[in-house]
Amino acid sequence: MQKPPQSVDFALKETSPNIGAGAVTGDKLSCTYDLFEQMQYLYVRVVKAKDLPGKDVTGSCDPYVEVKLGNYKGTTKHFEKKNNPEWNQVFAFSKERIQASVLEVLVKDKDVVIDDLMGRVMFDLSEIPKRVPPDSPLAPQWYRLEDRKGDKAKGELMLAVWMGTQADEAFPDAWHSDAASVGPDGVANIRSKVYLSPKLWYVRVNVIEAQDLVPSDKSRFPEVFVKAVLGNQALRTRISQRWDQTRMKPWGTVQRRLDHKPVNSRWHNLEKHVIVDGEKKETKFSSRINLRICLEGGYHVLDESTHYSSDLRPTAKQLWRPNIGILELGILSAHGLMPMKTKDGRGTTDAYCVARYGQKWIRTRTIADNFMPKWNEQYTWEVFDPCTVITVGVFDNGHIHGGAGGTKDARIGKVRIRLSTLEADRVYTHSYPLLVLHSSGVKKTGEVQLAVRFTCLTLINMLHMYSHPLLPKMHYVHPLSVVQLDSLRHQAMQIVSMRLNRAEPPLRKEVVEYMLDVDSHRRSMRRSKANFFRIMGVLSGLIAVGKWFDQICNWRNTLTTILIHILFIILVLYPELMLPTVFLYLFLIGIWNYRWRPRHPPHMDTRLSHADAAHPDELDEEFDTFPTSRPSDIVRMRYDRLRSIAGRVQTVIGDLATQGERFQSLLSWRDPRATTLFVTFCLIAAIVLHVTPFQVVDLLMGLYVLRHPRFRHKLPSVPLNFFRRLPARSDSML
Repeated sequence: MQKPPQSVDFALKETSPNIGAGAVTGDKLSCTYDLFEQMQYLYVRVVKAKDLPGKDVTGSCDPYVEVKLGNYKGTTKHFEKKNNPEWNQVFAFSKERIQASVLEVLVKDKDVVIDDLMGRVMFDLSEIPKRVPPDSPLAPQWYRLEDRKGDKAKGELMLAVWMGTQADEAFPDAWHSDAASVGPDGVANIRSKVYLSPKLWYVRVNVIEAQDLVPSDKSRFPEVFVKAVLGNQALRTRISQRWDQTRMKPWGTVQRRLDHKPVNSRWHNLEKHVIVDGEKKETKFSSRINLRICLEGGYHVLDESTHYSSDLRPTAKQLWRPNIGILELGILSAHGLMPMKTKDGRGTTDAYCVARYGQKWIRTRTIADNFMPKWNEQYTWEVFDPCTVITVGVFDNGHIHGGAGGTKDARIGKVRIRLSTLEADRVYTHSYPLLVLHSSGVKKTGEVQLAVRFTCLTLINMLHMYSHPLLPKMHYVHPLSVVQLDSLRHQAMQIVSMRLNRAEPPLRKEVVEYMLDVDSHRRSMRRSKANFFRIMGVLSGLIAVGKWFDQICNWRNTLTTILIHILFIILVLYPELMLPTVFLYLFLIGIWNYRWRPRHPPHMDTRLSHADAAHPDELDEEFDTFPTSRPSDIVRMRYDRLRSIAGRVQTVIGDLATQGERFQSLLSWRDPRATTLFVTFCLIAAIVLHVTPFQVVDLLMGLYVLRHPRFRHKLPSVPLNFFRRLPARSDSML
C-alpha cells in the first residue's frame, strides 16, 4: 500500500554548496568548521577616543562614532558630556555587498538640530590587512582625527580594521551590514547566541503519616489530606481526614538520589500562623508529618516527545556515559521565504534560525529585510546516543525594531533530522522545505539549506548503544505513570520556556514551545487519519502475504503451488532447516534492499501527515481553542470530552504505527548501523541454528521463556532495547 510521492514543491532537494568539507582528519575531535560557505567581512572595531574637542559652552561633547562604507552606515551609542568615551563595538560589512573603495570612520557630536563633525579617519580598502584565525586578534591603534579638508583635528580614535570571515571571534557580537536598518538599541536582538537549558530534577515526596493533629473544628472528625506545592505545581493526597491550611518549615538541603535505594524519612513540624489585622502575631504548633523527600537524579526529565527526543541522559552527570560522536550543523541559507509582516506598506521578513539538540540551543543572527538570507554559521554538539533527533526552526524576528510587548516571533517552519539515519562521517547537504499548517491548509513558506555531519568516535561503543535501554535505568525500576509523565513534561516545558525567555537576547516563549511541540497532544482528525494509514501501511505486507497464500491454496499458479508443496515437504522432513532458511531469507532481503537504501535524511512529509488533503472542517477543528469556543454549553462539554478521548486514541494508534514501522526499518537501511547489526545477526543465527540440533534450540527457548521470576530482570531485554531504538516515521510527520 505504497503512497504516491509527494509534490516536488514539498520534496527534499540535494544541493552542492561550496562549503569546502573534505576528507575527515585523523583527529575526529577537532572540528574544522568547514560546513559553511566562507564569507568575507570587513571588520571595524571602535575601541575608544581621547582628547575630543568641546562643542558646547561647558567645554564637553556628546560623542558617537559613525562607520560609513558606501551606502551602509553603522553607529555606536552616544555619551553625554564625555571627552574620552569608550565604545568597544565591532562592525562587520559583507564584502560581496561592498560598493565603495574607501572606509570612513567619523566622530560626531550629538546635537538637537544637526550633528557636528569632530573628525574622521579614512582607510583605503586595498590596504586593509587580512586576518585568518587562529591568528591572534589584531591590536587596535591610535589614529589622529582629520577634518573634511584633510587637516589634523583635535582628538584621537583607537581603531582596528581588518578583513576576515565569519569564523572570526568578533563575528557573533558584531553589528552586521545585512541588518543595517537596525539601530544601536536593537543590535542585541539580532545577534547569534548559544543557550543552555536549565538542569531539571524530579522531586519525589512520599507522604507516610501524620501525628498530633490539632484540628480547628473539634465538633467533628477531621478529614485530613496533604497538599504539596512547588512553584506553580500542586499535588494532593487522597482524603482521609481534613485540617486547616498550614505551612512547612524549611528543612534544609534536599537529599539527591541516583538509584532506586530509598532515602531516610524525616519528621517535620507543621506550623499555623495566627493573623490579626493582616499581620502575623504568633506561630502555633499544628501537627507533625513524616515525609521522604529527595531529588531524583536517575531519571531523564522529558521536555519533548520521546518519539523525537534530542537527549535521553539522566539528570545526574555522574550517570552519563562517554560521548560516542560529534554532530556538526551548518546553517547555510534560506530562499523563497514568504513575507511575514508589513513595513512601510510592503511585505518583509527578518529571519533567524534556532536549533536544539540536548541541553544546547543555538540561535543564528537575524538577517533583516531579506527573503534569501545567508547565515553560513556552524555549530557543534556532543552526541551521547545516536537514536536522537535534532530540530531546526526558522522564525521571523518581531522585535528587531523594538516591537510592542504583544508582538511574537512568527514561525516560518522547522526541520527534524534523526541521527541514526545518517551515515557516519558523511556530509549531507540538502534544501529542506519549510512547511506550516494553518487553518486554511498546509503552506510552504520557503526552504532552508543545511549541511549536517555526524562523526563517530568509536564504532564499537555506538553499536553497543543499540543494546542499552532507551531511557535511564530508573524509568524501568520505578516507572512513572503515563499521566505523571504528561504532567511533568508540560511543567518541564514551561520551566524551560520561562528560563530561556529571560536570557539576553531572549529565546521567546512561542519559539521554545514550537520547537518542543507543546501542542502535539491535542486531538486532530487529520493526525488520526494519518496514524490509521500508517497502520495500514504496516499491515499491507501481511495482507499481501495473505493474498499470496490464498493464491497458493487456490492453485492460481500451478508451478508456484507445486514448488511450495515441495518446500513444505522438505521442511517437514528436515525441521532443522526452517529457522536457518527464514534468517537467511531475511539476510538476503536486507542485502538486496541495500541497493535502494535511503540516500537522504527524512523530512516533513505532507502526504504521510495527510496535510495536503485535509478537509477545511477538520483543520478548523484542529485549530480550535481548547476548551472549544462553541456557543452552547452542552455542546462544548460533549465536544471537549470527545476531543480528549479521541486524543488518547490518536496517541495509541500512533504508538502502534511506530512499532510496526520499526519492524519495517530492520531491513530498510533507514538506520544503517541497526540494519548492519540485524543482517549480521541473521547470518550468524542462520549458521548457528544450522549446526545446532533444532530440538536443543527448542528446549533452550522453552526453558528461557518459562524461567523462574528469580532469574528475570526488571530492565528490558537486549532485543527489546534494540527494537525500541529503531527509527520510525513519527519524526517525519507535521
